[in-house]
Amino acid sequence: MNLPSPVPSNIRPHDGRFVDGRHFFACRVYFEDTDFSGIVYHANYLRYMERARSDMLRQLDMDQRAAYESGEGVYAVVDLSMKYLSPAKLDDDLVVISTVKALRAASVIIDQTIMRGGDVITSASVHAAFLTPAGRPRRQPKAWTKAFASVMDQTDTK
Repeated sequence: MNLPSPVPSNIRPHDGRFVDGRHFFACRVYFEDTDFSGIVYHANYLRYMERARSDMLRQLDMDQRAAYESGEGVYAVVDLSMKYLSPAKLDDDLVVISTVKALRAASVIIDQTIMRGGDVITSASVHAAFLTPAGRPRRQPKAWTKAFASVMDQTDTK
C-alpha cells in the first residue's frame, strides 16, 4: 500500500471555536451513530456533547490530561438534565453550542444545545464537579476558573 509520507499537515481533528462567549463544535451523524431506522441512538447525543465540552476546555487551555496525570484532579458529570426535541438522522450536520452558565469553587454548569441548521434538536444542562483522584470535590485550578469566567461574562451580557 502506498501511503503519503509524511501525513499532510492540514489533516487534523476538528476544532471548535468561541463566538461571543459560546463554544461552537460541528459534527456529522455517521451510520455507527444510528439505530436500525437511521435515527441517532439517544446516548450518542451525550457523546457529541462530551466531545464539544472537551474541545471547549482545550480551547480554554485547560490540560485535563496533565491535571489527571499529576494527581491534581479530574472533572466528572454529577448531574445532567436533557431534553430531546427532534431526532437527528444519518448524514445530518450538527453543531453543539456550549455556554458556561454557573461557576462554583469546585464545579461548573454548562448548558449545551445541539442544532441542525436553525433548529434546536436537543438541549442539556451539565453539572461537572472537579474531583480528586480519590473522588472527593476539590477547588478547580485558579487559571481554569478564570478561563471559565472570561467566557461566562461574555454570555451574561447577551
